[in-house]
Amino acid sequence: QVQLVESGGGLVQSGESLRLSCATSGIIFGLFTMSWYRQAPGKQRELVAVITSGGSTNTADSVKGRFTISRDNAKNTMYLQMNNLKFEDTAVYYCNARREGSSNYWGQGTQVTISS
Repeated sequence: QVQLVESGGGLVQSGESLRLSCATSGIIFGLFTMSWYRQAPGKQRELVAVITSGGSTNTADSVKGRFTISRDNAKNTMYLQMNNLKFEDTAVYYCNARREGSSNYWGQGTQVTISS
């Protein structure tokens, strides 16, 4: 049984910070590329940030310099530190775990709402 459980979402004002967590179970966490996606109402789901099994990271241009992705393999958990949040960051944020040609798993999502 594979589970990815996001937490840490909520309602905050512009300029404030949140840290999202994605706790996993049922996978060999250290073998997976982990990602955060988000989807706003009426829009396509977009990739926000990626961290590989080797620790390499990349972030979307829209969040570069504000968001930081990280992982703790000892805790089987991935994080997204979100600073200087903007209204346009409002979305449901999803955790993804992927092994090329093998597995692709999604969490249930956590709502992030930024008030202007």
